[in-house]
Amino acid sequence: METSTVTYSSSSPPPSSSPPQQAEQAADLDAVSLGRLSANLERLLDPAFLSCADANVVLAAGGDDAAAVVGVHRCILAARSSFFLDHFSNKLADPAAAGEKEKEKERPRLELADLVPGGRHIGRDALVAVLGYLYTGRLKPPPRDSAVCVDERCPHEACRPAIDFVVESTYAASGFQISELVSLFQRRLSDFVNIALVEDIVPIVHVASTCQLHELLSQCIQRVAGSSVDSRYLEKELPDDAFAKVKEFRRYSLHDDSDEFILDPEHAKKVRNIHKALDCDDVDLVGLLLQESAITLDDALAIHYAAAYCEPKVLALLLKLDPAGDCVNVNLKNDSGYTPLHLACMRREPQILLSLIEKGASVVERTQDGRDALTICKRLTTEKDCNKKLEKCKERSKAYLCIDILEQEIKRKSFIFEELLSAEVSVATPLLVDNFHMRLINLENRVAFARIFFPSEAKLVMRIAQADSTEEFAGLTSANFSKLKEVDLNETPTMQNKRLRERLDALTKTVELGRKYFPHCSDVLDKFLMEESTDLHFLESGSAEDQYTRRTRFSELKEDVRKAFSKDKAVAAIASSTSSSSPRGDGKVSRHGHKKARLSR
Repeated sequence: METSTVTYSSSSPPPSSSPPQQAEQAADLDAVSLGRLSANLERLLDPAFLSCADANVVLAAGGDDAAAVVGVHRCILAARSSFFLDHFSNKLADPAAAGEKEKEKERPRLELADLVPGGRHIGRDALVAVLGYLYTGRLKPPPRDSAVCVDERCPHEACRPAIDFVVESTYAASGFQISELVSLFQRRLSDFVNIALVEDIVPIVHVASTCQLHELLSQCIQRVAGSSVDSRYLEKELPDDAFAKVKEFRRYSLHDDSDEFILDPEHAKKVRNIHKALDCDDVDLVGLLLQESAITLDDALAIHYAAAYCEPKVLALLLKLDPAGDCVNVNLKNDSGYTPLHLACMRREPQILLSLIEKGASVVERTQDGRDALTICKRLTTEKDCNKKLEKCKERSKAYLCIDILEQEIKRKSFIFEELLSAEVSVATPLLVDNFHMRLINLENRVAFARIFFPSEAKLVMRIAQADSTEEFAGLTSANFSKLKEVDLNETPTMQNKRLRERLDALTKTVELGRKYFPHCSDVLDKFLMEESTDLHFLESGSAEDQYTRRTRFSELKEDVRKAFSKDKAVAAIASSTSSSSPRGDGKVSRHGHKKARLSR
C-alpha cells in the first residue's frame, strides 16, 4: 500500500499554485506583454516607419527636411489625448476641411507652431519624447547628445542643453494637455531654477509664462530679481509682464540695483537713444548722437548691445565708428562682468565673434564666476550641434564654427601657430608667381574651391574680409576679347588697377583668415590645390611651341566647358522661372552659376 502510494504520488501532477501565486504569474505575464506592446508601438516613431504614418507633425525649430517632420498616427493620438481627439474631430467637422478632402490626397500636416502655444520652440527630440509617452505610456530619459553640453568640465546638472530639453518638453506636454507630464517637468524646472545661471533661467520664465505655471514663474522672478543682472538685459529678454514684476520686486527689496537708481536720468536717456538707433540698424544716427552728447561708445556699452542684439554688419560698422578719435575698448566689462565677446558667445554668432577678435577682443577674459568665452560657448552647445566630423561640401552649425574659431584663437595666443602664421604668404597658393593677374587668378580659384568644399567657413571669412563686396576677377580668355562691347569704356587704367587691387587685398585677407581660424580646412585645400598644380605644371614644360600648343588647347577646352555650362544655366533659369515666380530662386541659380563659371575658367 505504501509502495502504491509512492508510485501514485510520483506520477501525479504537482499540486496547483495558490491564488496569490497565480495572480503574481498573471501580473508578470501582463507586464511582459505590455512591455513588448510598448516597445512595438515606440518603433512607429522611428523615421524608418514614416511611410506607415497617416499624418505629419512639422517642426518650426529648423533642421533639414527629414528632421523637420515627425510621422504620427491619428488613431493612437486621439485615443491617448483629449487634445488630439478634439483637434481631429474639429477637422472632420469643418466644412472647409471636408471640401478639400478630395483635393488633398497627401497625409495631413500639423504645423507645430500653430498647433500649440510655444510650438515654435519645440525641437524634434523633445517632441518625440512626449509623443513616445503617448504611444508607450513610458517616459524615456533624454538622449545624451541633445541634453548634455560639450564642456568636459561641466557636471551637466543644469547646463543650458539640459534646461532647453525640459523647456521644450514642457511646451509640448502643456500644449497636448498631458497633466502628469506637465507636473513632472515643472518639478524638474523648479530644481533648475535653484542652481542654474540667471541667464539660463530666461527660457524657464518664458515657458512658465506661456503655459501659465504660476508657482514656477513666481520662483523664477524671485531668483532673477535677486541677482545682479542689469535691468537693460532683463527688459530685452523677459516677457513684459515678467519684467514688470521683476522691477517691482527690486524696487521693494534690498537688492534694488536697477539702472534707474544708479545712473543719472539724463545719461540713461542718451544711452537708451543710442540703443534705439542700434535697434534700427542706423549707425550714422549713433555717430550723431555721440557727437551731440558727452558720452562715448564705452559709456553707452554700445558694443555690448550690438554684440548681443544687432546684425553682424551693424557691429562691424560700429567698430569702425570713431567720432571722438578714441579707440573703443572691446574688452570692457559691463555691470554683470561680461565683455562683448562673452555676449557674442551666448548668441553663438560666428561672424560677430570674428569681428570682435579681429578688433582685439581677448578670448581669455573671464566672467565673475570664472568662465571664459570658450566655456560659455561649449556649455550652450549640445553634442549634436557640435559634430566635429569634417566633411566637404557640408554646411556646419554656427555653434561648431564658434567653438572652432575660439579654439584656434586660443592656440594662436599660445604661440602654437606662430610659425604657420609667419609663413602664410609663402604658402598661400601653389604656383604663386609675381605676376599680378596670376596671383589674382590663383586666389580666385582657391576661394572658389573653398566655397564648394567648406561653404559655411568660406562664407564667414569672406564677409569679414569684405570679399563679397568686391567684383570678381574673370581673367583674360578668348571670350573676353570677342565681347569688347561688355568692356567699361569709362574705366581708366588707374580705376581698373584700384578695383583689382581691392579684390586682391580682399581675397588675400580671406585666405589669411581661413588659415588663422580654420587651419584644418586650409590643409585640405592645400592638398587639393597641390594635386591640381601637377596638372598645371604640365602646361609649363617643354619647348615654347609645345607650351603654346598646350595652352591653346587648354583654353579651347575651358571655353567649351564654359559654353556648355552657360546652356545648362539658361535651361535651369527657364525651368526655375516657370516653376516659381519668386526672385530669390533666380538669385540662387545665378550664384551657383558664377561659382561654376569660375571653375570652368
